Amino acid sequence: MDICIMILSCQNISKAFIENKVLENVSFHIEDYEKAAIVGINGAGKTTLLRILVGETEPDGGCVTLSKNRSLGYLAQDGAVNTANTIYEELLSVKQHLIDLERRIRECEKDMPSKQGAELEALMGQYARLTQAFEADGGYACKSEITGVLKGLGFAPEEFHKPVAALSGGQKTRVALSKLLLKKPDLIILDEPTNHLDMNSITWLETYLMNYRGAVIVVSHDRYFLNRIATKVIEIDQTKATTFMGNYADYAVKKERLRQAAMHAYLNQQREIRHQEAVIEKLRSFNREKFVRRAQSREKLLEKTEILEKPTEVRTDMHIRLVPGKKSGNDVLILEDLGKSFGDSLLFEHVNLEIRRGEHVAIIGDNGTGKTTLLKILNGLLPADQGSFRLGTNVEIGYYDQEHHVLHAEKTLFEEISDENPTLSNTEIRNLLAAFLFTGDDVFKRIEDLSGGERGRVSLAKLMLGNANFLILDEPTNHLDIVSKEILEDALNRYEGTVLYVSHDRYFINKTAGRILELKAKQFVNYIGNYDYYLEKQDAASTTDAAGIQASAFDTAMPVSASGTAASDGRLDWKAKKEEQARIRKRENDLKKCEERITALEERNAEIDMLMAAPSVATQAARLQEFATEQAAIGTELERLYEQWAVLAE
Repeated sequence: MDICIMILSCQNISKAFIENKVLENVSFHIEDYEKAAIVGINGAGKTTLLRILVGETEPDGGCVTLSKNRSLGYLAQDGAVNTANTIYEELLSVKQHLIDLERRIRECEKDMPSKQGAELEALMGQYARLTQAFEADGGYACKSEITGVLKGLGFAPEEFHKPVAALSGGQKTRVALSKLLLKKPDLIILDEPTNHLDMNSITWLETYLMNYRGAVIVVSHDRYFLNRIATKVIEIDQTKATTFMGNYADYAVKKERLRQAAMHAYLNQQREIRHQEAVIEKLRSFNREKFVRRAQSREKLLEKTEILEKPTEVRTDMHIRLVPGKKSGNDVLILEDLGKSFGDSLLFEHVNLEIRRGEHVAIIGDNGTGKTTLLKILNGLLPADQGSFRLGTNVEIGYYDQEHHVLHAEKTLFEEISDENPTLSNTEIRNLLAAFLFTGDDVFKRIEDLSGGERGRVSLAKLMLGNANFLILDEPTNHLDIVSKEILEDALNRYEGTVLYVSHDRYFINKTAGRILELKAKQFVNYIGNYDYYLEKQDAASTTDAAGIQASAFDTAMPVSASGTAASDGRLDWKAKKEEQARIRKRENDLKKCEERITALEERNAEIDMLMAAPSVATQAARLQEFATEQAAIGTELERLYEQWAVLAE
């Protein structure tokens, strides 16, 4: 039976800023190997709680206890790094103790030929201890581990020696995350770790954290990420904390059941209170002593009743209703031989695709591949270098820009809406902004003073007024909390027009997309389905020539005869499946051989340690030198094998 060991205890934490109470009597604990997610709306106090856990902020009440001899690592949203180093040097600094150990080992080897007798014996003992410590702490795999983490988090080998000072803020945060993972603390605390990662890097991080031999606390709005890694969800809601076991999907189901039960109990109590008040009033109206006494008795009972608080409603105060002003033609967008480069950097070329009315299409791909560039070309903000595109009959575009260039920084929220919609009354504008959570004097804030999430809501408000029938959205869920994302998902799923968007939010894609275009190898690969379908099919698709696949909804949607294209596709699927199975068998065989060789070398290394410690060998300088040379060769080969194993296992 596994024994659960508590690594962190959080007891009755309370925190307020002036009169704004953020946390009140928050209690939970984290056990060894547990992966916990902290969720809540923007402003609920999640980041404040993390800062209290790591000691950056003092609570007003309560205490945080980290178990004795346990280490903690924290990644803030703007992780700090040493800008004087290169990327590789910055990560290597985490392993400085191993670098020092290796230097001392080399010094021992250098001194061995000049020592004899007791001095040599003492030196050999020191050498054995150093090599044992070096191996036990993963010294031979150190450099391959650094390389693996950097590649996993999206750094190409040619970037390893790039100065940290030359990196963007997001890249610096990725370096800070890499350092934290290499330190391997007993408890990792991460604040929005996926913000600056592409999909491949997020998938790598998910796998790393799921297999991490330590505990993890993470704050994230990435529901797909939380679904994969979380074993416990801690919800911060109205200053209180509630713990749910399971991943995000489990939490969502349990939360809704609890909310419904609490609402049912609240409504029942309210009905009972109204009933009792009506009975009391009726008894008093009888104007008889015994009835008055009964009324007083009921009043006393009612006063002693513990009144239930009204549960938090599913957020209905933010309303998004997207309605096309008119119906477009069946062909909404046609791209013909489209291409775009920036200098010597080719983003995509010879792109041919069609989008039909009513389709919801998501564009995915690595950072920097040209996804946003394509949207800007379609909106006339950038020219194409080759080819052309055309819009169908009656197509009207509504554009949501992740940088919110459609907004005017110098205007107030009220002016931003009223200037482009002069027919709206003041009341109508205020009601619209209130639907997007801007009330009172908020409407007179300047656009330049808004947060990223607030600007996003203003852009969505403008989009709603546009009555467009073709929405082009660039990262529409950025800076939105989970509840706001769900409201946007519902609005898009009810929308009868056509949608084309870029997003890294896999959960959002899964809920809203009926088709996915992956920008890969300078072409768009087409998948008819949501993100789960894409995951099922991408391995098979990767065995074909991705560069030769053109994304055409028209071709994919056309019916095919059993003897024609469908049969060809069946043969291709069968062939791809066989090739994939052969590749897997080869990888498993190579992995087994690699593990066997590593085991043999490690056993020989241990055997040499025993031989060198034997009194009969300790006085034979030549013999000791042979053993030392053999161990050095073993170390070199082991380092290569460890890196090979990491690649095969991944």
